[in-house]
Amino acid sequence: MSKPALYLSAASTISHQPTFGHAGFSAALVPLDAASALISPDYKAYIDAGLLRRMSKILRMSVACAKDCVVQAGIEQPDAIVVGTGLGCLQDTEKFLNTALTVEGLLPPTSFIQSTHNTMAGQISLSLGNHGYNMTHTQNTLSFEHALFDAAMLVREGDSHVLVGAADEHIDILNDIADRLAFETPVPLTSAASFFILSGTNAGNAAARLADVYTSGGAEYGQEEIDAFLDRNGMQIGDIDLVLHTGNPLSGARQNTGYLPLAGIYPTASAFALHYAVDVLAANGGVRNVLIVNALRKTNLGLTLLKAVEA
Repeated sequence: MSKPALYLSAASTISHQPTFGHAGFSAALVPLDAASALISPDYKAYIDAGLLRRMSKILRMSVACAKDCVVQAGIEQPDAIVVGTGLGCLQDTEKFLNTALTVEGLLPPTSFIQSTHNTMAGQISLSLGNHGYNMTHTQNTLSFEHALFDAAMLVREGDSHVLVGAADEHIDILNDIADRLAFETPVPLTSAASFFILSGTNAGNAAARLADVYTSGGAEYGQEEIDAFLDRNGMQIGDIDLVLHTGNPLSGARQNTGYLPLAGIYPTASAFALHYAVDVLAANGGVRNVLIVNALRKTNLGLTLLKAVEA
């Protein structure tokens, strides 16, 4: 028996590229350079000014993208909120630790409260007035894939619409410890947030279908894992129109594109790749199947298969 269809009915990304509010952005992207900066929207259109002043960069990005997705999907509330993050709210973590080193006595709790990894999901819930399932996944470079897998299970268990996304932010100290992060490519470290509405039905606004998600961690992956993933979906590498990868093209695919030069490096950059894939599928009728291969760390493998809505 085939699995029920899962539709991506909204997508929103704030990044170092002109992604936010620009359908068709995938055709106009150029590789980032070391001087690239985050391209932020007018956050006041999405967040109350009083709250905005107290929000760090990662919270602003997450809430704005989440609200944008809800509007795009034409829903009042998602049934659940699922977020993936590799490093969490680093700006507030750094602020709290610096305060702990310089202030004697009791510390103000705000920075500590806002430094936890689940702050993004909680802040989105508060901003939307949402009281549903709320979960944060943090599994290093596979955080987004785990969030996506969780969201898919929720829809298959009966939820109509799930808000799912990922966010990570860059702070200066990451430049000094980049080698310890074990990322595999010399691309600038960046910040970004990408959010989506995953739905059980297509109300006419779906841009793509989520066919499958797979993760493997703890050992270097081999081609056989990718082949097995495609085989369980009744496909071969020659059936894939576009592979979005982190540095290792797949022979036999019709087109290979490395997404890290476009997104920059952050633990959940595969969420940027998902929005890129959705944008390509919406704009290019010749692309029917897209495979995202996330091997940002050589011991972690994330695979995400997308199909055109009518494929």
